[in-house]
Amino acid sequence: MHSLAAPASTNPIPILPGMAALADRYDGFILDLWGTIHDGIRPWDGAIDCLAALKQRGKRVLLLSNAPRRSHLAIARMDEMGIPQSGYDDVLTSGEAAQNALVARADAWHSRLGRRCHLLGPPKDDSVLEDVPHERVDDLVTADYIVNVGVRRRMDGLAEYESFLADAAQRKLPMICCNPDLEVLRGEDRELCGGALARRFEELGGDCHYHGKPHAPIYRESLKRLGLHDPRRVLAVGDALRTDVAGAAASGMDAVLVTSTGILARELGIAPFEDPDPAALARLCAVEGTHPTAAISAFKW
Repeated sequence: MHSLAAPASTNPIPILPGMAALADRYDGFILDLWGTIHDGIRPWDGAIDCLAALKQRGKRVLLLSNAPRRSHLAIARMDEMGIPQSGYDDVLTSGEAAQNALVARADAWHSRLGRRCHLLGPPKDDSVLEDVPHERVDDLVTADYIVNVGVRRRMDGLAEYESFLADAAQRKLPMICCNPDLEVLRGEDRELCGGALARRFEELGGDCHYHGKPHAPIYRESLKRLGLHDPRRVLAVGDALRTDVAGAAASGMDAVLVTSTGILARELGIAPFEDPDPAALARLCAVEGTHPTAAISAFKW
């Protein structure tokens, strides 16, 4: 957790009441899922109505998630939560991007991967390997590469993977990270994500390729799916400075930070739907070195 004792940014971040203040400025919207639209269990109050308001105004809406699974599974989960498909035009997950790259093997990094794959994560979360010619192996001795979809058990800590990651790095096994997030909120619980495992793997000398936010390829694909060419006409909305805001800014897009329903609420000391203290928000952004165009407490109209 960052210390908010760092010097405040000289540029205050506008804190807006909701998306209505921004909608008319953009043609397309790239929206995060966890922490923005839902909490992993249920949609946040006002989120479904906000999606509907954007679509009623003819806006293009893409849901972009660092979920380590195929897009069709993210859609199915939203259907279960009662988030209607009429509220968005498309869904793109980091897992979908990873699966596409594993099938195509169109670049030098992916083309050199072998066939034998070790899945790091829960066995059921293997949709990134759908339609990918591969042989699943349970040990690192016979593996050619690692597909990292996250921790094996929901509440595992990083220390439980130290020996595995050190062994993989020593064997020079390439790793595909299907979720660059470090952690995610599921209800009240914070769960470690694939990005934390990948970061430690790299610290140990491992070679890792990331799919998802904040990396540029997923934003290029997002623009393509929105049918838009000018990133200045697209607004990204999400709850993470490191991925949602930094990734959008690097791709030439404005970004709005959701402060109270996602990963930063505890650091800002606020409850859901409560506005942050402007000075605390400015200090947090200064520590991260990333500054959104504006902030909203929650994804609401």
